[in-house]
Amino acid sequence: MNDLDLLVQSAETDFSAAATPADLENAKARFLGKTGRVTELLKGMAALSVEEKKTRGAEINGVKQRIEAALTARRQALADAELQAQLKAEALDVTLPGRARGQGGLHPVSRSLERIEQIFGSMGFDVADGPEIEEDWYNFTALNTPEDHPARSMHDTFYVEGGKLLRTHTSPMQVRYAMQHVKKYAGAKSMPEIRVIAPGRTYRVDSDATHSPMFHQCEGLWIGENVSFKDLRSVFTDFLRQFFEADDLVIRFRPSFFPFTEPSAEVDIAFQSGPLKGRWLEVAGSGQVHPNVVRNFGLDPERYIGFAFGMGPDRLTMLRYGVNDLRQFFDGDLRFLSQFR
Repeated sequence: MNDLDLLVQSAETDFSAAATPADLENAKARFLGKTGRVTELLKGMAALSVEEKKTRGAEINGVKQRIEAALTARRQALADAELQAQLKAEALDVTLPGRARGQGGLHPVSRSLERIEQIFGSMGFDVADGPEIEEDWYNFTALNTPEDHPARSMHDTFYVEGGKLLRTHTSPMQVRYAMQHVKKYAGAKSMPEIRVIAPGRTYRVDSDATHSPMFHQCEGLWIGENVSFKDLRSVFTDFLRQFFEADDLVIRFRPSFFPFTEPSAEVDIAFQSGPLKGRWLEVAGSGQVHPNVVRNFGLDPERYIGFAFGMGPDRLTMLRYGVNDLRQFFDGDLRFLSQFR
């Protein structure tokens, strides 16, 4: 066996010993790299005669081809071994029974929103929907909250380019709906009452067990020529008793302050049975629409009067289902959400 045959045998041995592609590339460099043994043989041909170069060159090229063939074979063997290992690790037992696709369902907050819309719809309220990226005027100024009003500090929000913001409540839809309503009946002898609710997503810089940066609100508005605070109490009491399916639910209106209503009141409830029996829980804010807001609607506050309210469907959902941490609704945990299917 000559020196060239021994070189091929040495290369085949090294390639066979390579356990990984990286090891194989290192072995390749020892034989076919810039300083490899085959390259050194080619460099040594410079001292040979023309006739010797022809013979020796052909022999070295033959060796190079044999080494490259051995290298290719080993690369393929390593690739095949890796594929087999992967197939074995990811093998599927087709004899196992199939997995049934789980049945989805409405999110509990979506259930509450549908329930709210259904109840108020039975009372003659329309449902309004609008932009979540809102103009400052609709979100604050039109609701009697000018730029220097201290109440704005209670509505810290997320601002975007162009002076717009993520709405802090759905009350802007009351303004938009009322203005469209007034425009629609401009010039008419009489205008039908404005009766609307505005459910939807809202945003504030809050995050704890009872607050989320994104949450839901439902605002309501009833404007007419003879709408009183007594109507507010009647409507909202009826709504809460239907929502919680509790005719013995006790409701109280507690004096409060909101820039867009005067007088204003918080709405509290007390259950007469169950784990919350006897406890007063705040569920909404309400009041008679402020004359400045009525003017911004495009109406005469000396003629038109009414009430507005705002509540958190998320909080109502917590009370209805006995959940004590608001964040669970938005964590996306299917183990929790599947309970409400």
